[in-house]
Amino acid sequence: MDQTFKIGDEEADGIPVVSPAGEIDVATAPPLRDRLQALSASGKPTVVVNLLGVTFLDSTALGVLVAALKRSREAGGDLPLVIDEPRILRVFEITGLTGVFSIFGSVGAALESVRRT
Repeated sequence: MDQTFKIGDEEADGIPVVSPAGEIDVATAPPLRDRLQALSASGKPTVVVNLLGVTFLDSTALGVLVAALKRSREAGGDLPLVIDEPRILRVFEITGLTGVFSIFGSVGAALESVRRT
């Protein structure tokens, strides 16, 4: 299985959707952090993070996502996550982050939630 890390980027109705793929760990988290910071700095307070292509994440990845969520909420936005892999979702459950993040099973559901707010 190819574990090459990459970040996909698109916009849906003006809402950025960032889609990392592969393993997010101490070595690969910085580009994700930089991308999320750049979107925040460019005036995009809400960003959907699509984790459907993520096969592994560690505490560094969680730190990047929590920091991005804090920036988003301070700017009046949100950082909904898209997760359908039970192993990835379990990391959020164990750390109590399912009560902090809005988590959806599809990009469409996350975008619909953002549009309603």
